[in-house]
Amino acid sequence: MMMHETRNLTILMAEDNPHDVLATKRAWEQFGFGNHLHIVSDGEECLEYLFHQGKYLESNIFPDPDLILLDLKLPKLDGHQVLKTIRAKDQFRFLPVIILTNSTLETDRNKGYEYGCTAFLKKPVGYANFANLLKSLRTFWSCVEPYAKPLTA
Repeated sequence: MMMHETRNLTILMAEDNPHDVLATKRAWEQFGFGNHLHIVSDGEECLEYLFHQGKYLESNIFPDPDLILLDLKLPKLDGHQVLKTIRAKDQFRFLPVIILTNSTLETDRNKGYEYGCTAFLKKPVGYANFANLLKSLRTFWSCVEPYAKPLTA
């Protein structure tokens, strides 16, 4: 059986729940993901990372993400506000943003899609289910051909 060589991605995760952060780090280790994972704990910090502001000035240390995993219930700026800000900037118009949340509200889901999320996923219960979801996401996104950013003059 031939194994498909997957691309390494830079993934930015905006998550304030320490249990979910720990589960994510554990899954990264368990599955041996070679991806770069950067975790921020609130909406403002997520935007600072994206726009290389504050402690995220150096883009060689904090590279542009290939994918964002975005929780909705974040301190300072919630996930919807972050998503709306991201989509207002041309440079992030096509950046994949997956909302990964505990919310089951139809209004949250609809607003997420209205603001331009790529997908809206409910966090599964239990570590094994959560880890398998991350593994599936990683496999899928490592095979997707990314949007080619136009060269600027």
